[in-house]
Amino acid sequence: MNSTVQVPYPQNEPILSYAPGTAEKEAVLAAYKKMFQEAIEVPLEINGKQIKTGDTAPMSPPHDHQHLLGHYHKAAPEHVDLAIETALEARKKWSKMPWESRAAIFLKAADLIAGPYRAKINAATMLAQSKTIHQAEIDAACEFIDFLRFNVAYMQEIYQQQPDSDSGIWNRLSYRPLEGFVYAVTPFNFTAISGNLPASAAMMGNVVVWKPSDHQVFSAKIIIDIFKEAGLPDGVINVIFGDPQMITDKILTHADFAGIHYTGSTEIFKMLWTKIGQNINTYKSYPRIVGETGGKDFILAHPSAKPQEVATAIIRGAFEFQGQKCSAASRVYLPNSIADAVLSYVKEDMDTIKMGSPEDFENFVTAVIHRGAYDRLVNAIEKVKKDPEANLLKGGTYDDRKGYFVAPTLVEVTDPHYYTMETELFGPLVTVYRYDDAQWEATLKLVDQTSIYALTGAVFSQDRYALQQAIEQLENAAGNFYINDKPTGAVVGQQPFGGARASGTNDKAGSALNLLRWVSPRLIKETFVPPTDYRYPFLST
Repeated sequence: MNSTVQVPYPQNEPILSYAPGTAEKEAVLAAYKKMFQEAIEVPLEINGKQIKTGDTAPMSPPHDHQHLLGHYHKAAPEHVDLAIETALEARKKWSKMPWESRAAIFLKAADLIAGPYRAKINAATMLAQSKTIHQAEIDAACEFIDFLRFNVAYMQEIYQQQPDSDSGIWNRLSYRPLEGFVYAVTPFNFTAISGNLPASAAMMGNVVVWKPSDHQVFSAKIIIDIFKEAGLPDGVINVIFGDPQMITDKILTHADFAGIHYTGSTEIFKMLWTKIGQNINTYKSYPRIVGETGGKDFILAHPSAKPQEVATAIIRGAFEFQGQKCSAASRVYLPNSIADAVLSYVKEDMDTIKMGSPEDFENFVTAVIHRGAYDRLVNAIEKVKKDPEANLLKGGTYDDRKGYFVAPTLVEVTDPHYYTMETELFGPLVTVYRYDDAQWEATLKLVDQTSIYALTGAVFSQDRYALQQAIEQLENAAGNFYINDKPTGAVVGQQPFGGARASGTNDKAGSALNLLRWVSPRLIKETFVPPTDYRYPFLST
């Protein structure tokens, strides 16, 4: 016990190819088929016990919405109370556990994902969220593994940060977990985020009540299994499903509520913030509010940009995972001199995109997550078709007979404030606006002032002076700013992720900055030989 330990130095998990004939392709397809054919029950997980409430909801793949994957159980108010009580009881031991023991649990979880659970968690993500195998691999496997391994290293770095001491004095910082419990609310679109939000808080010694999205429960069950096998003690992370308003109201009125770790819509996050403010006199301490929310992310091309590079960034940035990324490109600004060339490449590529089930590895696009998302996008497409201010260049088709399929859609507008340039639609629809080459500086201002969001953005240019202008003038327009690259695909340890304005609190998931939100430092000053006379020298005569 009397040693200073060093955790393994993290490296980003290699992305497997799933090329024809590879072992990983065979393994994930076998897991997919097996899970598709089984109907499972997903109970609540409270204090390590599975609780079946009898109040259930179905789970179906978005690309095959009539097929039943199983049911999950929904919590009643008493289950929320039990989850909180259990967490607070577990805190008594968990908060005192040596940090290297906590680290070992999450390092083991990372190795389980990299090994025996890789095919299973990827297949579950393909089924539950209709991700292609590449999107599942970079999310559910690689990013989740990276979150766990890098966060352990960041945890050690944080604990090593200590204040200076002086002669006869020893100063030290104790990074305490928050006093109370953390509420983790996770989205449907990233399995890695679903695992990281409760895990990052728990890693720092906190206890958690975790509510996954109703549309991600199927793959969340794999995360629960992994944490359990990794040795996470009962009650540290308690998992509940069901009515979000009921669950949230119960949690946000509890005196021991210490913080929220959230990813989801801007509107819901603002509502949560409001409720926390209204209940501020209830809490023992000021809750930590950490959230990553919406985006209306841009690609801006300078006249010096290479058209094919811009076109590829649009295709990948706007249409991968059906545009259901908060970082997805949804508004594009093209100079007149290269606009026709860029759009020609985009339309040419769109002709080659195949859409269907993720089980078929030739499909680049699959289904959007649920009926509500499908209807929202269909309404937007029909509005564009009827509106003289918009021109549907490509796509605009949809079909919900088997799955919630919306084809990649390319729209051009003459008004830079047209609603598809400003409203987050969260789907495979990208809108293009052309600007006069001479209006580069004015367009920078337009890009900055158009959106309430500031999550990601990309600028393409071969002109370094123009890039420097963009870096300076778009300083507040994106928390993750990309030069000559698409605005998606942040890698843990390389591009800490988060935005400001209406895009969140910018606490940078995948960095030590995020973990610092889940500790409450205590300064301990120890004086070795205390003074015995109150008189200072200046009092002498």
